Amino acid sequence: MYFLGYDIGSSSIKAAIVDGSNNRPVAVVNYPETEMNIDSPNPGWAEQDPEMWWENAIQAGKKAVAAAGIDAKQIEGIGISYQMHGLVTVDKNQKVLRPSIIWCDSRAVEIGNKAFDGIGHQQCFSSMLNSPGNFTASKLKWVKENEPALYEQIDRFMLPGDYVAMKLTGEINTTISGLSEGIIWDFQTNAPSKSLFDYMGFDESMVPEVKPTFSVQGEVSASAAEKLGIRKGIPVGYRAGDQPNNAMSLGVLSSGEVAGTGGTSGVVYGVNSKPVSDAQNRVNSFAHVNYTPETPNVGVLLCINGSGIQYRWINQQVATEGTSYFDMEKMMSGVPVGADGLRMLPFGNGAERILGNRDIGSHIQGLQFNRHTKKHLFRAALEGIAFSFAYGIDIMTSLGMDIRSMRVGNDNLFQSEIFSNTIATLMDGSIEVVETTGAVGAARAVGFTVGHFSSLKEAMSGDKVLKTYEPQSEKAEYEKAYTLWKQDLEGILN
Repeated sequence: MYFLGYDIGSSSIKAAIVDGSNNRPVAVVNYPETEMNIDSPNPGWAEQDPEMWWENAIQAGKKAVAAAGIDAKQIEGIGISYQMHGLVTVDKNQKVLRPSIIWCDSRAVEIGNKAFDGIGHQQCFSSMLNSPGNFTASKLKWVKENEPALYEQIDRFMLPGDYVAMKLTGEINTTISGLSEGIIWDFQTNAPSKSLFDYMGFDESMVPEVKPTFSVQGEVSASAAEKLGIRKGIPVGYRAGDQPNNAMSLGVLSSGEVAGTGGTSGVVYGVNSKPVSDAQNRVNSFAHVNYTPETPNVGVLLCINGSGIQYRWINQQVATEGTSYFDMEKMMSGVPVGADGLRMLPFGNGAERILGNRDIGSHIQGLQFNRHTKKHLFRAALEGIAFSFAYGIDIMTSLGMDIRSMRVGNDNLFQSEIFSNTIATLMDGSIEVVETTGAVGAARAVGFTVGHFSSLKEAMSGDKVLKTYEPQSEKAEYEKAYTLWKQDLEGILN
């Protein structure tokens, strides 16, 4: 028995096959080899053709089957992870009406701001946990205002994962988690938000049928089965956005548990056992994969735009050509905590939500020409990113979250001991590095849905913990350096 998991990204489609007999992945692939195209017809726009996702998903699925060396007819279910916040619109014949407005498109910012004021700040936070922002509902409103003739043809709007599921099954449905990421779900009434629909002028008939995250959300159609080489009738049994899915894949399911990602941008995703919102809009809250009205687990998402991109810039512009990140780690290992007074703020990748959407740029503080060298710059750059993670965790703690541990994938910044030790010490908790991917998690999730695993925790327990970082003994030195860094930041913000 095998399970197929998809991760529908904006760069590529990842596919994984998990062997149900031992809960281990037998193939993890991505397609295409080069990044998928993102169209930008106007400044700030970002669009993709949903049909491209489907065609590449077919190829990724076939590639995974070939890599696994199995008979595709042995696949017993499909799970889907997908890029969050996108908008797909279809007519009554399930024909796509326009390119998808994807997560990084910013055209609907002002629409979201006006809706926040029009609906009322308190109403937005108490019912939807967020301002409408630049999320899916605001993007649909943009279509209504700017493409009225096309809007009138819309039968259903969907998120990217809903579209791929539709292509697999011929059925249109969504989830509470998906609607919450579009800022459409009302956590008080446990239904699509009437206040938002009234303000936006949407017809509630446009909302797909809501299915549980872990449920049979449709069966693979004959045409889709033929394209993929799999059996007709197997279930599509799981669907979630990429960040909640990544957290689930890392085993982050309960209150106090946190997932971290340290790529170009940085993400901290923590689970809370009750709905939580931030009046300053520094973080966003969505229904986690295991949310139900009876067990209201909410995922609190914090994103730091200026994260790994700062370290990459230091590598490319300061380090000697050919210097690897491993080389940089070795060079800075002799530099003390706090980089001998040299500090860097990593906020040089555009407006930062955790700073009130201000774009303050990156800053180097305390530089002394007769004292500091490249290795000090390396450490200050890396510590500055770690301090921004700690700053975000402080925000989440101030909202009442009890953060005790963090789980991360074995990639990017968390491969650095200096980076990981800094966060673990300031968080006063452990960081576990786990060998997994989002596509693998999606495959395991459908195994849980069909009853192959007795619990979600069991389904997500198939990966090794490769390494654990614990708080360091010289905590006072870390806290001193972090305090100085925060003073730098506050001085610039004020």
